[in-house]
Amino acid sequence: MTDSPASPAPLADPHLVFDPVAGDGPKDVVILGSTGSIGTQAIDLVLRNPDRFKVTALSANGGRVDLLAEQARRLGVRTVAVAREEAAPALREALAGQYGTEPLPEILVGPDAAAQVAASDCHTVLNGITGSIGLAPTLAALEAGRTLALANKESLIVGGPLVKALAKPGQIIPVDSEHAALFQALASGNRADVRKLVVTASGGPFRGRTKAELADVTVADALAHPTWAMGPVITVNSATLVNKGLEVIEAHLLYDIPFDRIEVVVHPQSYVHSMVEFTDGSTIAQATPPDMGGPIAIGLGWPERVPDAAPAFDWSKASTWEFFPLDDDAFPSVNLARHVGRLAGTAPAVFNAANEECVEAFLGGALPFNGIMETVIRVVEEHGTPVTGTSLTVSDVLEAETWARARARELTHRTATAEARA
Repeated sequence: MTDSPASPAPLADPHLVFDPVAGDGPKDVVILGSTGSIGTQAIDLVLRNPDRFKVTALSANGGRVDLLAEQARRLGVRTVAVAREEAAPALREALAGQYGTEPLPEILVGPDAAAQVAASDCHTVLNGITGSIGLAPTLAALEAGRTLALANKESLIVGGPLVKALAKPGQIIPVDSEHAALFQALASGNRADVRKLVVTASGGPFRGRTKAELADVTVADALAHPTWAMGPVITVNSATLVNKGLEVIEAHLLYDIPFDRIEVVVHPQSYVHSMVEFTDGSTIAQATPPDMGGPIAIGLGWPERVPDAAPAFDWSKASTWEFFPLDDDAFPSVNLARHVGRLAGTAPAVFNAANEECVEAFLGGALPFNGIMETVIRVVEEHGTPVTGTSLTVSDVLEAETWARARARELTHRTATAEARA
């Protein structure tokens, strides 16, 4: 199946600056997922640069209310949102402990709370939520006319057409390290002169192993990432290279480059975060030591750069940078992602949801490592023809996800039962 022609206006374009509330003084920022890895690093950047950024609202799931209350107090926010309703009493108590006799910030509670703060009065919304639950806040921020610093790749993956229908040129700034790298490299040339996007992958803990050698790897093996410290789900996605498949879909959606012009290359050192090859043969690479400070600073500060946002290389020391082709037999996830990306519509949502269920099963000991992708492939095949085009709705996405999760759990249960009997 051939790729459709590239459309004239990519979602993320470094040459276009969407500035909804231009003016003097610090940018007003809302941080979604503030107690997670991206959120805590973003808050550290803000606290080090009070002349550039001011946080007006925070949201979190509710698992770390003491940290959320401490963040709210340090930043002096107007609003704090928590998704889990059962966490609200503990949050109020934690805020009371932080604020004492001072008035508490506004507290929003429930599954729609993050979307509410995403639409609040601010310049930039940083979506650092993990998982497809980030879709509603992404859509809310775009509809409200905010600049969206997007670290929640799943909302773009599962709701690509919905996001594209709302986003204005330059309104989205990518925060993933790979897409922030592509964003910066694309700034060095014209889009018409782009030949290829090259997305780098560390290769994870199993680089160089064959599919047969992956059959008996353990959870501990999969969580031993060689270069990045991440949560368990993202780390397993790195081990299967599902994360790279998702990033290929994301790159296609962000930059409107056909799938056959997006390549994945293994780069174990994780120094080069991605590259752009131009038609004259030049390749522009963006490189820093592995650290998310730089991409977060690009998301919040673009078109300005934030001094000392991330460490730089020490060029007085020798180093070796290696690049290897991807083994598609051992790691079929990237080609599968290209397939569902071409299908579009609800297909990427099915892929992502099935994978999340299978990773959970693997972490719980109910599925072998190779069983993750074997099950995801089967769920994608059974999904059949996805809902596509302008008829796609949020309900379609949620319905497809619900079916994919249920089917993945059913297949996983069968696999675990069969292994127990063997």
